[in-house]
Amino acid sequence: MLLKNRQYSGAYYLSGYVIECALKACIAKQTHKFDFPDKKNVLDSYTHDLEKLVKVAKLDKELKSLLNDPNFSVRWLEIKDWSEESRYQKHDRQKALNIYSAITDPTHGVLQWLQQHW
Repeated sequence: MLLKNRQYSGAYYLSGYVIECALKACIAKQTHKFDFPDKKNVLDSYTHDLEKLVKVAKLDKELKSLLNDPNFSVRWLEIKDWSEESRYQKHDRQKALNIYSAITDPTHGVLQWLQQHW
């Protein structure tokens, strides 16, 4: 909706949160009912840094392997540097479309990969 209404900065900003939330869902899945989660993992999950969240989700080795696939790699590179600070930055149409496509691509998208782990 934001892209259609030319709200490119908002579209970019919220697109990054899609991946952050997906990673946090992967982290949450690691904790089972009645588990007492490891304090370090809990504290490490309180970040917006996507690469750190990949490590906490224990997906870093898989990500490293996926980066050998140029189709996936270009999509990961598009989103990996997203920051919650982008809220205060101006983003153009192309940048918003790029991050959105990197996330939603049905065969090589970052969200498609993460959905396999939550």
